Amino acid sequence: MTALNIKLWRDLQTLWAQVLTIAVVVAIGVAGFVGMFSVHESLKNARDQFYRDNRMADVFIRVQRAPLQLQARLRALPGVADVQLSVVHDAPLSLPEAQAPVTGRFIGLNLAQVHAQRQGINALSLRSGRWPEPGRALEAVVNERFAQARQLRPGDQVQAILNGQLQTVHLVGTVITPEYVFASRGGAPDDKSFGVWWIDHQRMDHVFDMQGAFNQAVFRVHDSPQKKQLTDQLITQVDALLAAYGTRGAMGRDQQISARIVNDELSQMKVMGTVLPAIFLAVSVFILNGVIGRQVATQRQQMAALKALGYPDRRIAAHYMGLALAISGLGLLAGLLLSQWIGRTMLGLYGEVFRLAHLDYATTPWLVVAAMALVLIAASGGTWRAIRAVVRLRPAVAMQAPAPDRYRPSLIERMGLGRHVGAGALMAIRHVERRPLRTIFTVSGIAMAVALQISGAFWLDAIEHIVDVQYRQVQRGDVVVFFQQALAPSVKQNLERLPGVLHAEVQRSEPVRLHASGRNDEGVLLGLAQGSRLTRVIDAQRGPVVMPPHGLVLSALLAHQLGVQQGEQIEVEFLMGRQHRARIQVATIVHTQIGKQAFMDLDGLHRLAREGAGVTEASLQVDPSALPAFWQAVKRAPVIVSVLDKASSLAGFQETTSRNMGVFSSVLTLFAVAMAVGIVFNAARISLSEHAWELASLRVLGMTRAEVSILLLAPLTAELLLALPLGAFCGWALASWLMHLMSSDNIEFPVVIAPDTYGWAALIVLAAGLVSALLVRRQIDRLDLVAVLKVRE
Repeated sequence: MTALNIKLWRDLQTLWAQVLTIAVVVAIGVAGFVGMFSVHESLKNARDQFYRDNRMADVFIRVQRAPLQLQARLRALPGVADVQLSVVHDAPLSLPEAQAPVTGRFIGLNLAQVHAQRQGINALSLRSGRWPEPGRALEAVVNERFAQARQLRPGDQVQAILNGQLQTVHLVGTVITPEYVFASRGGAPDDKSFGVWWIDHQRMDHVFDMQGAFNQAVFRVHDSPQKKQLTDQLITQVDALLAAYGTRGAMGRDQQISARIVNDELSQMKVMGTVLPAIFLAVSVFILNGVIGRQVATQRQQMAALKALGYPDRRIAAHYMGLALAISGLGLLAGLLLSQWIGRTMLGLYGEVFRLAHLDYATTPWLVVAAMALVLIAASGGTWRAIRAVVRLRPAVAMQAPAPDRYRPSLIERMGLGRHVGAGALMAIRHVERRPLRTIFTVSGIAMAVALQISGAFWLDAIEHIVDVQYRQVQRGDVVVFFQQALAPSVKQNLERLPGVLHAEVQRSEPVRLHASGRNDEGVLLGLAQGSRLTRVIDAQRGPVVMPPHGLVLSALLAHQLGVQQGEQIEVEFLMGRQHRARIQVATIVHTQIGKQAFMDLDGLHRLAREGAGVTEASLQVDPSALPAFWQAVKRAPVIVSVLDKASSLAGFQETTSRNMGVFSSVLTLFAVAMAVGIVFNAARISLSEHAWELASLRVLGMTRAEVSILLLAPLTAELLLALPLGAFCGWALASWLMHLMSSDNIEFPVVIAPDTYGWAALIVLAAGLVSALLVRRQIDRLDLVAVLKVRE
């Protein structure tokens, strides 16, 4: 072992506490990068394999009713590799342990193909039980997640109202399918109130009077370099061919609700795996720069001796680079181990939400190589100043004591205010002012620790805000019922006669395609009655919006997509019924949070649709004490095809999102604490090594350990206090940036940070700073006054 290697080992032992804190910061950056991207790659690979093995459709379309004779024409469209026609209908289910009716989506399944193992597009994978058999009993398989949430097993029976007829459905198995990796009606977690059921397609056709007809078509497009172009052309051609049969428009896989949610999660994961690790690695560069720079400054005499003995500059520079690499390498190894825990924990959470055939965690070699490269860059960036100082230092100069810094009165003293400031405070001010670069780095690093804490905790605030707006301000009713077909508005009186119903408001939703400025977008136009109080339109700035008697109300996301402003004309194309087009003025634009939405007055929608007065759903306010009787009455109502129970929907949303966000927030809090400790401890330790002679002199002159500690830690306290407001602003800015990166065309995440989130972030970082100060205080108490006061002549 060479002399420099021995010296390297001794330096690591001497600096063990600083080595540990720096390695922890590096480890967190590496763990975040490798862990998040490993989860991204594992989830993406599992999704792609599942889509490939089970032949996920590329194009989807729903119609009201179309003849099966169209299959040949659909298959002949350019680019079509396969087409599958089926019958799909939603129906209410009655489960023994559930008071409220549950919505089931029933899909026809070709049992002959299943038993022959020749399933087509969106093939099912059996997870338990067996496949249905044709016969007198109505047998079905259900998506696995719903069965687990409702504790259903093969052999159980449920009651369903299919096309107005009460049917007993025999559950014989559970399945997963690429079409419903995330099974939901509207995008929110809905495992307990929404299940997908597959029954014999012949029974499905008979029950819903769909013999010789279909209402859903899915397509596979030939794999080729022009697949994206072929898919876009196919969507246009399918829309044109099926327009006469009442369609909401064809959509590609990227717009299918399950696939879109998985894609959004993958995009958000990539953002988090890039932004947060970059912050930690940048902070590690700053800390390494301070520690290695101070090490060079305190070892001038040793370097002079080494140079005098013939060691070249490159060998000595390599020694300090090796010190940085040893510290960073320790962090790299710890980070790779920590990434396994982070990645497997996160993937386990995703496995509870997304149902894929195989979801295994794996770290690809390129991630390890990329992490090594990032650590190498961080180590190089942290030592370049020290290496430059080593190269420039001459042996004769190094043997002398370093020239004292040139000091001048501080700004406060130059202003004549120094006499009004205590000696201790004046020393702290001088320290901060005379080393501005170091102060800026320290304050910025602590501020980023505060910002990380805020950016981790604010998710819970944002979720609470979304819950408050969507479930308490927008949807103020207790239950929403959806009708099998449009009914006369007089159904309102019938609904109010149901047990426990205190108030009912009818609504109308129409699938439309909006055209403006050469652009178009598809969505749902919701008609609300004047004075509606159970369902309201809420603007993020203005609050509740009064529905104008004339004109259209557009969400900001939809208006931006179409490129329209308030007062401009827009063309509304109705996709069902008469399928005509009508022009209407944009009355106002509202900033909603979720979805591209359009609203208008209910009577105005009746006139615009030209189909008379008809309502498709209703929002109800129900007496909680009468809910059992109310649910029994709803289960016996054949016109109600599905219901949305706000209480159960809210409970399911909070159970899933709060748990996942709670884990994420807790992990990020621990990381922020580690960063704060690393920055504060190393700053205090460097300051102690610089001022050890002065502190020892003050001790000899009679100052107590506590008084000396205050003098050393006062500048650090000032930096900590300066960092708190800056950290609060950076936390808001970082949260806003993350939300901007994660927002999509379908959702605009709100940046809502509660005051107590700022308070807890400040308290946690202050506590981390206090712990660091106490650790350094122990070093002050252990100062060897005789050794420290030895000065070279």
